[in-house]
Amino acid sequence: MEWERAKTYILLFFVLLNLILGAFILAERRHFILTPQREQDIILIMNQNNISMDARLLRRFPPMRVMYIGGFYYDRDQLVEVFFGNADIERVFGPRGYVISSNNGQLVLDHGFVSYDNPNGHGGSNYWISGSLDQVLAQSITDAFVSTHWPDFVLDDIVVGPDWLRFSYREMYRGYMIHTNFIEIIVTNKGIVRVEMQFGEVVEMQRDRMPITAPDEVLLTFVQRVRNHALDSPMIVTHMDLVYFQEEGSPNPEGQYKVEPFYRIFIDGDEGDPFLINAFTNEIIN
Repeated sequence: MEWERAKTYILLFFVLLNLILGAFILAERRHFILTPQREQDIILIMNQNNISMDARLLRRFPPMRVMYIGGFYYDRDQLVEVFFGNADIERVFGPRGYVISSNNGQLVLDHGFVSYDNPNGHGGSNYWISGSLDQVLAQSITDAFVSTHWPDFVLDDIVVGPDWLRFSYREMYRGYMIHTNFIEIIVTNKGIVRVEMQFGEVVEMQRDRMPITAPDEVLLTFVQRVRNHALDSPMIVTHMDLVYFQEEGSPNPEGQYKVEPFYRIFIDGDEGDPFLINAFTNEIIN
């Protein structure tokens, strides 16, 4: 009888403990969610400065970790196989770095930056586009090319030129996009004519999370930066998200580079880089 009563007390204790922990978790989550009033306030401030928001405003801003990226992990022989297959190649060291060339184009490796050029189009019949340039077909070509060789990279952006398309792919790591790990591909009606890439391997992700700046505060920083320009010409924010970004700088003693969360803000009609704002410090870097 006493044992049955003890088991009941223990069960009630764990139920109460779970309720208390659940309440703490719910309160913490609500602390990192933008309230409707704060969302309305920042939209009003933007409108007053001739800036409109044609994008989903981020509402959740939970604490995030710091990543560390090591050396470039693509293999030279793998790149040769990807771009040249079994073709005869010539390898030379030059002022532009390590240059590999054949009748099918030229591959340059320069301090971790990789560029490939082939004015005739890469890949033979599998990558040729006949007639006018079709974006759907071009994307199917670049998607297949990237997923075959670098499956962790996903399409991030498309820029349409007068007779070309540029597809930008970036690495996804544990659900987060790493902005500075990229593959960019130029496609014409001949196929893939240029590829640029640079990415390092994620070697560590800090265990502890740190608070990040709320989205409305980030947008306020953005407004303060661009409002003079916006008053002369209206601006439209078309996209806002959170990615990881590696600022320029020397590696730590272990040869690792710090990668931190950044907000990206894209502007309608601007084909350049997005505005990047450090999520920890709320400092804009461009």
